[in-house]
This record gives sequence, C-alpha cells and structure tokens, in this order.
Amino acid sequence: MKQIFKKIFGVLTSRVVIIGFLILLQLVWFLILFFRLLQYATWINTGLVILSILVELYIVSKPGNPSYKILWLLFIGSIPVLGCLMYFLFGDKRPSRKILRQLHRGRRAIGSRAASEDVLGQLPQRMAEIGAHLERCGFPMYQNTQVEYFSVGDEMFPRLIQDLQQAKHYIFMEYFIIADGVMWESIKALLKEKAAQGVEVRFIYDDVGSIGCLPKHFRKELTEAGIHVMAFNPFRPALAAVMNNRSHRKITVIDGMIGYTGGLNLADEYINQKERFGHWKDTAVRLYGEGVYNLTIMFLELWNAFCKTEDRCVKYRPSYYHSKPFASDGYVQPYCNSPFENEALAQEVYLDLLSQAERYVYIFTPYLAIDDEMQHALCMAAKRGVDVRLVTPGIPDKRMVYSLTRSYYEPLIRSGVRIYEYTPGFIHAKSYLVDDTIGVVGTINMDYRSLYLHMECAVLMVGCSALDKLKLDCIVTMEKSHRVTLQDCKNRKHSLIWQAILRTISPLL
Repeated sequence: MKQIFKKIFGVLTSRVVIIGFLILLQLVWFLILFFRLLQYATWINTGLVILSILVELYIVSKPGNPSYKILWLLFIGSIPVLGCLMYFLFGDKRPSRKILRQLHRGRRAIGSRAASEDVLGQLPQRMAEIGAHLERCGFPMYQNTQVEYFSVGDEMFPRLIQDLQQAKHYIFMEYFIIADGVMWESIKALLKEKAAQGVEVRFIYDDVGSIGCLPKHFRKELTEAGIHVMAFNPFRPALAAVMNNRSHRKITVIDGMIGYTGGLNLADEYINQKERFGHWKDTAVRLYGEGVYNLTIMFLELWNAFCKTEDRCVKYRPSYYHSKPFASDGYVQPYCNSPFENEALAQEVYLDLLSQAERYVYIFTPYLAIDDEMQHALCMAAKRGVDVRLVTPGIPDKRMVYSLTRSYYEPLIRSGVRIYEYTPGFIHAKSYLVDDTIGVVGTINMDYRSLYLHMECAVLMVGCSALDKLKLDCIVTMEKSHRVTLQDCKNRKHSLIWQAILRTISPLL
C-alpha cells in the first residue's frame, strides 16, 4: 500500500502534472473573466464581435496554409468572441521578437555558410533546381562525402557507438526524445567518458519532446560530468503559441567529419530493445566528409542563439582535424526546416520531388495529415504515370492520427497512388526515393506540425550509392506490408462527419 501511495504522489508531483494544472488554472481564470465581462457589458461583446470579423478578414488575407486558416475561421465563426481571443493566444504563428533576435544572433556569430566550391553546375537541370533552392536558403550542396544508409535503428546504433568511442575533439548531439534504457545508458556512459578525456560534449534536447520520459536528474548528472546541456524552448505553464514550436531534429556530429540524422530518438523502442506497437522500423543516414558541415551549422546556430555564445565554425569544419581529401560518393545537402522562417522549406522540397519525378516515388511516413496542395501533388504525379507508393504504419502509435491518415487513402488510391501498411508494426521512417537518383532521409513527417511548426532536418542525396540500399529497403518493406485496396477503405470507413472533423483539426494533432 505504501508503494502505491508513493507512486501516486510521484505522479501528482511530476512536472507534467504540475505544469498541466497551472495551465488549466490559467484557462479557467481566463474563461471566467471573459464570461463575466460579457455579462456586465454588452458593448464589450459587440466590440469583440466586430473585432472577430476583422480578425477573420486578417486570417483570409494573410499568407499561410489554407488548412490552418480553415480551422481558425470555423472556430471564430462558431464562437466569435472566444475564438478571436483564442486566436491571439495560440493561432498567430509569428515567432516572438525575442526568439527572432536570438536566432539572428546565432546566425551572425556563425558567419558565411557558403560551400568551398560550386557543385550545382555538375548536376542535371532538374536536380540542380532543388539544390539551388536549398542553397539560396543557406544550405550548400557538397561532394566529397560518403553516405551510409540504415534501414532500421538496430543497424545504426552499433555504428553510432563505434563512432562515439573514436571521438577525439568534440561531440554535438540534438534529440527530441531521451528515455532511460539500453540505448541512452550506453550513450550516456560514452559521453561521460569522452568529457572526462577532454572531448568537448554538447547536448540539446527538446523540453516538451522528453517531458514525460526524461531520465531523473538528467541535466544535473550530465552537467556534473562536464557535458554542456541545453533545453530547447523550455516548457512553461503559460498560454502561449510559442510552446507549439519544438525542435524535432535528430543530429549527431563527431569531430566535424561524421554526422548522423534520421528518425531515431534516444529510446529503446527505436532500436527494438523494447517493443511498442510491434516491430519499430526507422531509417537513418551516416555522413562522412564535407557534407557534415551543414549539420554542424544547424547545431551551432541553435546553441549560439539560446546559450548566448558566439562560436564560429572555423574549428568545427570537417577539414579542421582531417587534412586529407575526403572520398566522394554523389552529392549531399543537409537542410533544416524552421517555423521561425517565412518559408516552408520541407514542404517545398517534397513538392519539388513529386513534380520532377518521371518513373517512381517511394515514400515512408508514419503520419499522413496533408493539405490540399500536397494531396494534389501526389494525385497528379500518379495520374501522369509516375508510380507513387506510400508506406504507413500497420500498428499505430496514435489512434486519432491513424484515423486521419486513413481518411486520405481513398482519394489517393482512386488517383493511382499505391498505399501499403507496414504489417509487422510501426514505421517511424521519413524517407523519399525518386527515380533511383534522388533521395531524402530525415526527421520530417508528412503532417502539419512537422512541415510548419517544428524545427526539422533532413539530407537530400543525389547520385549516392546509398540510394541503392534505400531502394532495396523500400522494395523489401513493401513486400512485408499489406497493400490497401478501395475495398479495405469501404470496409473500415468512418463517417464523413468524423473524417471532416479530423481533417479540420489536423493542424492541432
């Protein structure tokens, strides 16, 4: 009995519960104040209704995703006054001036991001166009880089451990989720060991991503071991839209010349040491060479912005500790998507790949919560004869999002898109492969949060030998999966009203 009470007390005094209670308290206070104002002053109600109409006109006229606009227009139209006030609290996605100043300072400290040589001129025009767009956004394309592809986290983890053991100068790591277990304990022990040897170790984690699973005394333990730690956008008990903006990136940089990214967080399910939702399939890439520099810049810009440092990248360049030329294997272009920019870069890359595909597009995605533009691009690619295939989870991690994902199946299938559900379990991979020649592996889901609200990263690969392994993985994965038919859609079809509700609230899921 004593243990039960101790467990209940631990839950009630946890950070999640306390912050949730404080936010709920603010919301209740806000609603009470709001309704009392309406009760005693009808002119306030009239004024706020007029303001709501003006806000709706503002939402319609401003640039942005139509799905997000529809959500708020319906909310404000249904509950004009409350909807308007909630929009001011949560709806306007513009970052605060403080965050913009911090990010600008982080970039200014880094300086120029230009590559040492122009490689775009060596590519066919259709491939160079995507690369040129990313380069204009500050992410150069590189040769002199080798790429290793991992089809599951079980393959990547031993390789990562081996590279961490060999680190001599510095280790940068940035992850969305950290949880106790085999994976984190192994990495933590190595980070402590390397810090004791004088290796510079920095670690960024997302405060919300890890809020329910962060190991006890995480920050204190790492700091005492000489590891520098930063929590991105710490979660505070405040009603504020900026709490929606998270860092969903997964980055490891070792000595400037080795870099990892992909869908894997630092928790045991990602390497199948712990079973959640069946077999957990994820993908990742290891870069070795000059292309790692973009990942280094992403990390240092964020570190400079929020730790108030001014680290420049000279001593963190790939060649700083590696005097010999790196071997080349195609072209790589790591890039970052950010809610603090005016451009939805991840969405634009995906749309470009679909528009330029000639033979096929294979896609792994755990979530399918797409807007009209992305749905149209998928359908049009299939209609013009491109073999478009999507692989989604067979066992979901979130039931409501799973229902939303399935709501898109029928219109896509009718247009010629082939959809497969990964029968062995949950596919968390975020990968694109186009015509054997272009691929993307990273952290970017096909949902609103990933494309518009989160910081994300990925690697665009052109002509790399790793694409052969990615293609083989796509084929093997589809063979293990169930191909969804129109009859399947009809057999498990939800009501049209429920689908419409899910589509409307999809930016919040």
